[in-house]
Amino acid sequence: MNVLLGRKLGMTQVFTADGAMVPVTVVSAGPCTVVQKRTDKRDGYHAIQLGYEEVAEGRLSRAELGHCKAAGVAPMRVLDEVRLEGPGELEVGDQVTVALFSVGDKVKVTGTSKGRGFQGVIKRHNFHGGPGAHGSHFHRAPGSLGPSADPSHVQKGTKLPGQMGNNKVTTSNLEIVEVDAEGNLLLIKGTVPGGRNGLVRITRA
Repeated sequence: MNVLLGRKLGMTQVFTADGAMVPVTVVSAGPCTVVQKRTDKRDGYHAIQLGYEEVAEGRLSRAELGHCKAAGVAPMRVLDEVRLEGPGELEVGDQVTVALFSVGDKVKVTGTSKGRGFQGVIKRHNFHGGPGAHGSHFHRAPGSLGPSADPSHVQKGTKLPGQMGNNKVTTSNLEIVEVDAEGNLLLIKGTVPGGRNGLVRITRA
């Protein structure tokens, strides 16, 4: 088992023994409860479902509430399935905490990037744009799209204005700088995707 769920709290800095300043992201990670266990015999693959953040019963649908009650665990706001190579040692009701990680471990963090709304091609795709003078009549527009009578439609993948951000993003090769078992905190070197209080998934490399 090498996955833990958490929320990004923000960034700060710590200092090493030789006085070097290290920027870190503080993540409130776990504890996560095993809500369901899938087996190869019954489901065709091995996995466990982790529950994160206890929540009031009224916040869940009846199906979600019944799923948690069937497992004998408290109602959980977030449910996330983690694939396993084998049966694994964890059983329903077990908890996974930051003790899973150690200082110096390499991890990858997956989160949802900040949404930037509807943006033009200059901000979204780094287009240069046209001349700034009044007479050019071409400033921040995307320009020609290419197709004419054949194929008579815009090609898929053409860089155009649209929603920017709010995507699933994974940052790899990050390092655990500090583990606070009492506070359920991980200090990860560098930045991780998403905004403050955003949900993240930490996977040991």
